[in-house]
Amino acid sequence: MPTALSAARVRPWQAAVGTAAIAFGALVLTPIAAAHAASASAAPDARRHAAAALPSCPFWDAGVTPPSRSVSPWTPPSQTAPAVDFSSRPAAPTLTGSLSSGTVTITVHPVPNAVAYRVWRDGVAVGYISYWGQTGPLTVTDTSPCQGAYYDVVAMYDTSESDASHGQLSAPYWLGGDGTLATGSGDVPVGTQIPVMVTAYNDVGQTSSGLNAQLGVCATDPRVIPWGTYFTVPGYGTCYAADLGAWVQSDTVDVWLPGVQAGNWGVQDRTVTVIANPY
Repeated sequence: MPTALSAARVRPWQAAVGTAAIAFGALVLTPIAAAHAASASAAPDARRHAAAALPSCPFWDAGVTPPSRSVSPWTPPSQTAPAVDFSSRPAAPTLTGSLSSGTVTITVHPVPNAVAYRVWRDGVAVGYISYWGQTGPLTVTDTSPCQGAYYDVVAMYDTSESDASHGQLSAPYWLGGDGTLATGSGDVPVGTQIPVMVTAYNDVGQTSSGLNAQLGVCATDPRVIPWGTYFTVPGYGTCYAADLGAWVQSDTVDVWLPGVQAGNWGVQDRTVTVIANPY
């Protein structure tokens, strides 16, 4: 039976060539080479300035304001959530990308047998690529980038969009201060501890990332705990961030529990700890 909290949830489905001359035993750049070197040096600086000028990342559902909630009585769950193991699925593709002219162009590097790819920024879908053996680059463009955004990608192996069609969700990619995408947790490296409000839900079916709802798959605000991150929750177990919730904003986490256990969890204050992928 859905809880009152789960009723507020939604599932949106909704990326120098220069010349040199040797003179008097020293390397001297010709004017052309010097110009190219200056241009190459200026490009990273321009990206850094552009990245610093980006707006803060908005919540994916800006029109929703969660109600005020206070800590409630707590009944411990009947089980401890294990770290969900997705290692048997095909490995995630990799991403590269950079900021230019106010957009981030993201290249998806294909993996064998995939037929489609989906890319998200902070849980918001920014691109879907249907792939049938194209030889050109697979790119998507994020036209609304923001400071310190996190990006994720998943490959799909048939067109059903079912849980079984999905490979592994990637670890997060971070749009750093230099305006380029890089693997890594950005502001939330392993060991980071975050005080959060923890609620619970029991919805069944697919989550916003396409994975099935299950024990150990949790909803976060991806601006705070990016998708693809494992973290521990005292009294619950281990979470894998791969879902969204309209009331899961800022320092809030929604853990998945079956049936009445979700309601019995109530609203709790916990300090969660980011951990490395155990697999």
